[in-house]
Amino acid sequence: MNRRFTSAKLLTFATVAALALSACAGDAASPDAALGTAERPLRIGIINAEDAYRDTLRDLARAEGIYLEWVNFSDFSIPNLALAEGDLDLNQFQHIQFLANFNVATGSNLVPIGATAVYPLGLYSLRHDSLADFPRGAEIAIPNDPTNQARALLVLQAAGLITLRDGGNSLSTPADILREESIARVIPVEAAQTAISLHDIDGSIVNNSMIPQVGLTLADAIFADDPSSLAAEPYINVWVTRAEDAENETFHRLIALFHASPTVIEGLRASSADTAAVRNNPALDLQRILAEIEANLRNQ
Repeated sequence: MNRRFTSAKLLTFATVAALALSACAGDAASPDAALGTAERPLRIGIINAEDAYRDTLRDLARAEGIYLEWVNFSDFSIPNLALAEGDLDLNQFQHIQFLANFNVATGSNLVPIGATAVYPLGLYSLRHDSLADFPRGAEIAIPNDPTNQARALLVLQAAGLITLRDGGNSLSTPADILREESIARVIPVEAAQTAISLHDIDGSIVNNSMIPQVGLTLADAIFADDPSSLAAEPYINVWVTRAEDAENETFHRLIALFHASPTVIEGLRASSADTAAVRNNPALDLQRILAEIEANLRNQ
């Protein structure tokens, strides 16, 4: 997923966002009502409305006097635009690297105020049973979108199959691979093709949502990144709002409810086939990570 938008694309996405929101907004909320009340519920942008734990959280929040409205989108590019334009109060669908790419590309100032989880990214193979089985010159498919591509390279480096210039980072590309020091060679493909490619090459880095295509689960991964490592920090999934609303007390009460409920956390894990590694980093920690990534992007 390329997050470097042109002006024309931004205009198109903004138009789509307006249409999407007008289609699901329902009756207009009272502008004078307090945010989070029945008259003006918190509007939260999401991608997977079918995740049952969201209903659990909505009911828990209502019991505490906080009313939520989940606003579902099918296009990952829209929820941040809708939030930046004030049509949402929060969104919860992305990791910090994705958010940083959006902010830098659009000049926006959205910030993370709470964490949810890290979803490990794994290396799979239908030909080999262990890392030691990969021969020199082994071909490994990786997603070709900038966000997932860099992470895939870091996974392969952690697995000892490639070496990246200067240790690599969340902006690394295949051009940063030190070929003489690497065992494998990478083949960037569209993310949707990584699982299918397993039938033809030595291995693939495959997003969790796509591994069922080939009858695998995360437990079948030969190697996966460590969700508690420093390298995983850019991939912490987060609650996001506008910078001017980062201290909103109602938002923080909602995030606290999310983490305090075993039922919600169990539902979150279940929605990811038990791959989610729950994180509860302080907001300032998340904002520090965001600022570092944004600085690196601007200095490219």
